[in-house]
Amino acid sequence: MLSQFLAVFSDIGLLHITWGQFGMIAIGLALIYLAITKKYEPLLLLPIGFGIILGNIPLADLMQAPAEGVRGGLMWYIYQGVDLAIFPPLIFLGIGAMTDFSPLMANPYTVLLGAGAQAGIFSSFLGAVYLGFTAPQAGSIGIIGGADGPTAVFLTTHLAPELLGPIAVAAHSYMALVPVIQPPVIRLLTSKKERSIRMPKMRPIPQTEKILFPVIITVLVGLIIPQAIPLVGMLMLGNLMRESGVVDRLADAAANELTNIVTIFLAVAVGASASAERFFTVEFLSILALGLAAFAVSTAAGTLLAKIMNWISKGKINPLIGAAGVSAVPQAARVAQQMGREEDPSNYLLMHAMGPNVAGVIGSAVAAGVLWSVLG
Repeated sequence: MLSQFLAVFSDIGLLHITWGQFGMIAIGLALIYLAITKKYEPLLLLPIGFGIILGNIPLADLMQAPAEGVRGGLMWYIYQGVDLAIFPPLIFLGIGAMTDFSPLMANPYTVLLGAGAQAGIFSSFLGAVYLGFTAPQAGSIGIIGGADGPTAVFLTTHLAPELLGPIAVAAHSYMALVPVIQPPVIRLLTSKKERSIRMPKMRPIPQTEKILFPVIITVLVGLIIPQAIPLVGMLMLGNLMRESGVVDRLADAAANELTNIVTIFLAVAVGASASAERFFTVEFLSILALGLAAFAVSTAAGTLLAKIMNWISKGKINPLIGAAGVSAVPQAARVAQQMGREEDPSNYLLMHAMGPNVAGVIGSAVAAGVLWSVLG
């Protein structure tokens, strides 16, 4: 009887918890706090935070890989959608189904802002190489600068799967913290007068043009950078379903039920992979620092490029929309809208900012394809 009691007592998780696990649980609680009280992208931070708690409960073994005669942990099986790069293209399918590309088609020059805002990817790639990471690892770290968690997961599974956990957590966390990270950088580079600029009304886009756009982009990207097709192709398929008007049920399912389900699985699995022994390391701190630097450089590059365009157009382009060139949709566009209305409450920049924002989605996917092609 005593031996049975001692056996049960020894299985109490509290007796086996480490200071590292305490720390990770505290981080998970902090993310949940930010999601609920500050409303910083709760759709990401809440499940990621709770996943971190789940992954650091001692003896639960939720991320335990299966062995002969032993089943794996629940989160290990869900994590295969991350590890096998299944979830990111499905997320892109949903993004395409819920995104209107009209602002990009109305203002084609915003493609340049979406491309310019990827500068942080390549600057942090060089920084990571300088710190001793291999070229494939550096490419995976640099892609965090695109502020696109699914793209970071997709590229890392191909180039540096050993860094998948830290990079996935860093990328999704920074993606969720766009409203915190971007404003200080933007204010540093712009004046009140620039942030108050009103942009001219956009031209209406014919339905035929909306339907042709995803088909043309898919063919062009596929013929030039086929490695980007898993992401860009699914993004454009979702958009074609939306704009065609003949598969509304499929478009609604992709934009809502499918995206919601995959987001839950992706975010919780990414959080659960954040074990203390893997994250309280110099390597992980380096990834966090490089990812933050990449994101800041991308924001700055997009803003500065928009300032140049504003000068060329003689005051017709608000530099705020340049920062929306990172691919966090629609978070970055909302930041531009909010900062513009802080200077002029009647100014409406959201649709203008969506142009570079959706261009950034395509840009980050293309950048990932280029890195995979060169470094893979």
